[in-house]
Amino acid sequence: MFTGLVEEVGSVVRMEPLGDSLRLTVAGPLVTSDASLGDSICVNGVCLTVAELVPEDEGFAADVMQESLNRSALGELGVGSPVNLERAMLATARFGGHIVQGHVDGVAELLRREHSEHWDVLRFSLPPELARYVVEKGSIAVSGTSLTVSALGAEWFEVSLIPTTLAETILGQLELGDAVNIEVDVMAKYAEKLLGSQPTPSTES
Repeated sequence: MFTGLVEEVGSVVRMEPLGDSLRLTVAGPLVTSDASLGDSICVNGVCLTVAELVPEDEGFAADVMQESLNRSALGELGVGSPVNLERAMLATARFGGHIVQGHVDGVAELLRREHSEHWDVLRFSLPPELARYVVEKGSIAVSGTSLTVSALGAEWFEVSLIPTTLAETILGQLELGDAVNIEVDVMAKYAEKLLGSQPTPSTES
């Protein structure tokens, strides 16, 4: 599990197609400083397993299966692409963001960017199948970054980014049309399932 608090911006070193999967090598000296084989690291919001440590690149390699490629924008990365990185949360750590599983629900596109003196407002497209899980002032993960929805429309949502977020994540570098990975709040999906499967009241006396 992750919190959506990005620890560092790494970069893609290699992308090796393997038929129906991809071997992705990422440089990230901080997140690999204490990494072991089998550890989980969130890359642009996608939970990946460390398959190999690559000391010469100060990074790690992970295998990205077809399901992850279908649901995320990882396949659109190239060598040199910056990526948000976060290690799995420690049980003893502060919970500063929200519950982020690293299970991407879909891909959104940056539609508009408004600059102000101290923050930016970014508007993203909202996939129709995910709209019911997104609420104003609710939580959403954008490429692994825990954010609050500041405004919402039928086919879009907005987030307001402070200077720290702009400087320390890839969101500050996004351009119009860029794709991002979206993970909605898992609590909304659990609530929908529970409310949709209410037990039938007993008729026994």
